[in-house]
Amino acid sequence: MISLEIQIKSLIFSFLYGGIFYLFMSLNNKNIYNSKGIIKILTNIFFIFDNVLIYFIVLKKINNGILHYYFIFSIFLGYLFVKKVISVLNNIDKKTA
Repeated sequence: MISLEIQIKSLIFSFLYGGIFYLFMSLNNKNIYNSKGIIKILTNIFFIFDNVLIYFIVLKKINNGILHYYFIFSIFLGYLFVKKVISVLNNIDKKTA
């Protein structure tokens, strides 16, 4: 059983990592659309591999690598939250321009 403090740290990290993953994903998409053929495939493979590896390394430091479904759900919520915030900020910027 994981202590409540470690669970909260893990959930917060997962949420923040979801947001960071969204930002990395948008940068990766820009690079992919400017590439050709095999470079796109290799870029995607390394991008996903690196992000999963980073997540599990940090998770191992926080809670000895224990993964629960609610951590995955928290990543998803962080991803959607940052996506929505950036969308709202872009709409505000378009209205003021």
